[in-house]
Amino acid sequence: MKVSDLMTKEVRACHPHDSLNRAAQLMWENDCGAVPVVDSGLKVIGMLTDRDICMAAYTQGVALLDASVGSAMSGNVCVCNPGDNITSAAEQMREHQIRRLPVVDDDQQLIGILSMSDIAREIDRLRASKSKKRPIKEGELIETLGAICSRHGNGSASHAA
Repeated sequence: MKVSDLMTKEVRACHPHDSLNRAAQLMWENDCGAVPVVDSGLKVIGMLTDRDICMAAYTQGVALLDASVGSAMSGNVCVCNPGDNITSAAEQMREHQIRRLPVVDDDQQLIGILSMSDIAREIDRLRASKSKKRPIKEGELIETLGAICSRHGNGSASHAA
């Protein structure tokens, strides 16, 4: 199964100069916990989670209207392509302890996002239909989730999770 089969195509993104207030509004209105950050050419340059917004508000001590996405986003972002297989995408999630992968085209422009939830929902759908076909083995899903949720050596949860 390919990333394009499971990815969310209607993905919202923000820009580094947007306020954290705008990013929080996007997350609220679209019921998501993270948004990719793109440049003017729609190339993915970072990720911003709801946790990033909370921590930025706390550590910067400013209103969300006065803080930029660029001041809180994670700039070291992993991406995948729509033709990648789900197993390799899940492996990347495990390795980097992330729950979501922006999906980019050959020009590195954002075209979707793949989340652990997308994979889990597909496994659940196939199980309910009694299909033997799975995008990844259920054990791999559990292993991926365990790796994402594990703590780093310094006792803090993964920044990009």
